[in-house]
Amino acid sequence: MKKVFLMIAAALVGFSAMAQVQFGVKVGFDMTNFWGEGAEHGMKPSYQAGALLEFKVSDRFAISPEVVFASQGGKFKISPTYMGWSLSQFGVKDITATYYTNYINVPVMLKFYATPSFAIDFGPQVGFNVYSKASVSDGDESLTIGLKDMTKAVDFGLGLGATYSLSDNAFVQARYTLGLTKVFDGDESKNGNIQLAFGWKF
Repeated sequence: MKKVFLMIAAALVGFSAMAQVQFGVKVGFDMTNFWGEGAEHGMKPSYQAGALLEFKVSDRFAISPEVVFASQGGKFKISPTYMGWSLSQFGVKDITATYYTNYINVPVMLKFYATPSFAIDFGPQVGFNVYSKASVSDGDESLTIGLKDMTKAVDFGLGLGATYSLSDNAFVQARYTLGLTKVFDGDESKNGNIQLAFGWKF
C-alpha cells in the first residue's frame, strides 16, 4: 500500500511539473430548477461561490477541478382548484412553493482552448447535499418544511459551458449543469442549473 501511495504522489508531482497550474476563486449568479417527469419547471434565482485549480497541459487543453457551494432548487406557483374550477374568484390565494436544495459541488471540467482567451468546458460533477427545505407561502403566511431526510445525499450531473479570459487573471464563465440522478426519494425531479460566474486566477 505504501508503494502505491508513493507511485501516486510521484505521478502527481510529475504531472504538476509538466502542467501550468493556477489557483482561482469564483462567485456567480445562478438560475435553478427541477426537470424530469412530473417535475415543476419554475426557475429560482440562486448563487454559487467556490475555488478551482486549472492544470493547463498544453496550449489547447486543461483540466479544472472545482469545489463550489451552490444554492439550488426551484420555485413555482400553485393555483388552488376544486373539480377543475379555480378558487381564486372566491378569494383563495395562489401558493408559492420554493425549494432549497443546497450542495457542495465538485465538477471536473475538461477545457478546450479554441483561442488563447476562450475555452469550451465539459465534464462530470458530483454534488453532496448540505441541507434541503421547502418554503410554502400565500403572501400573508408561510410554512417551512425540512426535506433533508427525503433528499438523496449525492447528486451526479454533467456540465457544459465556456470560459472567457478578460485578462491573465480575471475571467467570466457561463455553464449549464444537467442533473442525472433523482433529487428526492420517490420523485422523478432532477436538478438543473444555469450559471454565470466571475472569477480570478492567481
